[in-house]
Amino acid sequence: MAELKNMYKEIVREDYPETMTITMGDQTLVYQKRQWEIGGEKKGLRYGENPDQPAALYQLVKGGLNLNGLKWRSPEDSIISALDEKQMLQAGKHPGKTNLTDVDNAANILQYLTDKPAALIIKHNNPCGAAWSDESLYDALNKAFWCDRIAAFGGAVVVNRPFTKEAAELVAANYFEVVAAPSYEEGSLEIIKSRKNLRIMELPALADLSPMTQSAFLDIKCLSDGGLVVQKSFQNRILSNADFLPAQAKDKEGTIYTARCPSKQEMDDLRFAWAVEAGVTSNSVIFARNGATTAIGTGEQDRVGCVELAIYKAYHKYEDVLSFKELGLTLYELQEKAKSDAAMAEKLKDIQARASQDHGGLAGSVLISDGFFPFRDGVDVAMAQGVTAIGHPGGSLRDWEVIRAVNEHTPQVAMVFTGQRSFRH
Repeated sequence: MAELKNMYKEIVREDYPETMTITMGDQTLVYQKRQWEIGGEKKGLRYGENPDQPAALYQLVKGGLNLNGLKWRSPEDSIISALDEKQMLQAGKHPGKTNLTDVDNAANILQYLTDKPAALIIKHNNPCGAAWSDESLYDALNKAFWCDRIAAFGGAVVVNRPFTKEAAELVAANYFEVVAAPSYEEGSLEIIKSRKNLRIMELPALADLSPMTQSAFLDIKCLSDGGLVVQKSFQNRILSNADFLPAQAKDKEGTIYTARCPSKQEMDDLRFAWAVEAGVTSNSVIFARNGATTAIGTGEQDRVGCVELAIYKAYHKYEDVLSFKELGLTLYELQEKAKSDAAMAEKLKDIQARASQDHGGLAGSVLISDGFFPFRDGVDVAMAQGVTAIGHPGGSLRDWEVIRAVNEHTPQVAMVFTGQRSFRH
């Protein structure tokens, strides 16, 4: 067992070359392997996705693409891959692949959330919670944390505004692996450095990632047979509320169905949720209310099943929050005590009843889906939880049926189309 624990602490030897060159026709991209001198040793990534996988990080340092008139990312656009020792304000354990890809995916989402303070907690390259706020960075981070307190354990906290002392106190009171911010206010670093193994990164580019929305990068997918699929990276077309499309469709008989247009608040939440959707594994749906996620369903094979999974998670996370805040117990600790303690059993019953009454905190949320709804079942399941507006790509043969479903609901639920799919595999 001791050997198994040690493998997470050791840096796996890698023998990857110092440079890597990709030639596409007559265009060349040159990459440099990244290493850092920490504690007197110069080494690269601790390991890859697992401790027995040697890994290396490469930064694009020379060259660029000119394909079909698109604007592609250049060496000057590097953020995570350009991370240097000065930006590692506290290295903690040597960084591994998942630490950096979590921060990278947060930046991928934050490029669409530059309007106000926003905070993400990423785990296994998916957001546990996400929020933005008109009030403060702390308010955004606090909302993101309580979206899913359980999943946030050991996650990466990434924000787009200077890290404050209030935010630092929240981080110090919990366990996270990484914190990344554009800068740190006076006194905040001393607080979070009390977590000795916490990796603290200062990435100034996080303060304004909006230029990223105007360019793409060469997205490379590796096949198990050693082959490659290359594609242009996803670019979100919804950069303002006006970019949503009215939900309108025609059935086989020619009858036209048109959905209610969302209110300003509903539209704001739909845009927020669609931005977060850019970093969630498909099939996925996101419930959101007042600028914060209320449930995130990820990686399901069927869409209605993804909605159901997100609802299930919301109910149990809501029960956990009530138990933790009111009793100082996790939901699972309360369930265990309830087996032998009648008073605790009554408290559990009460918490479950309140979670059911409040629909797991989903009432009043909007729902975003990364793909269209092929049937009305997914929206019917969501509307039963009090969802008030829905956004999805559109383009299904049964769009008219889905629109009819929201129109039939009392009160009528709004719907818009995004006009693009946001699959992520």
